[in-house]
Amino acid sequence: MIVEMNVIHSAWKNQCKQLLFIGSSSIYPKMVMQQEQGVEGEDLEKTKEANALAKFSGLKYCEFLNKQYGTNYISVIPTNVYGPKDNYHVEKGRVIPAFIGKLHEAKINKRPEVSCWGTGSALRDFLYVGDLAEACIFLMRHYPQGGTVNVGTGREVSIKELAEIIARTVGYAGEMRWDKTKPEGLPRVALDISRMNDLGWKAKVDLEEGIKRTYADFLEDKS
Repeated sequence: MIVEMNVIHSAWKNQCKQLLFIGSSSIYPKMVMQQEQGVEGEDLEKTKEANALAKFSGLKYCEFLNKQYGTNYISVIPTNVYGPKDNYHVEKGRVIPAFIGKLHEAKINKRPEVSCWGTGSALRDFLYVGDLAEACIFLMRHYPQGGTVNVGTGREVSIKELAEIIARTVGYAGEMRWDKTKPEGLPRVALDISRMNDLGWKAKVDLEEGIKRTYADFLEDKS
């Protein structure tokens, strides 16, 4: 929060007319289709509350500067982002890089099965990092009024389906055993991306292609 406030305040103080702030979908209330006008900082997911409050504060600071001083400060709220140069640690990485690390290790060690948390039924939308970068540049060029914009693909996939895609990509043919005693987070996290689509932008990289690129980076990183 201190870092973001210093950056945003310094931008305004030095008469920077345009700034792009990367937020987080954790700022939205739980269990709703998440629209930009629903950003109120209420009913937050407790496991992500600290991150959500920091991101919410930065978003609101940008919003108030726009209202009071006419700046064009944009807050981008991306869905789950993945891609090359991520953290592939099996326990500390996010879901896609962690699955890549786990299933690759299982393949190399010829393990007959791997344990996965939850039921696999939770739904998520995954956005390739290159698409997010392009979306940010697009907004800087085509969204002069400032404000908050969700960015995603609009295509949801279950965690079980995701694991199966990664297994095919990695070449792991063993069994994935779902441990229902383990937590799996919210059953659905979905962003309403109609504002971004109305501006004329859509994600280009589908999930299977994005995972292939990410796995190639993983292999290069290990070589």
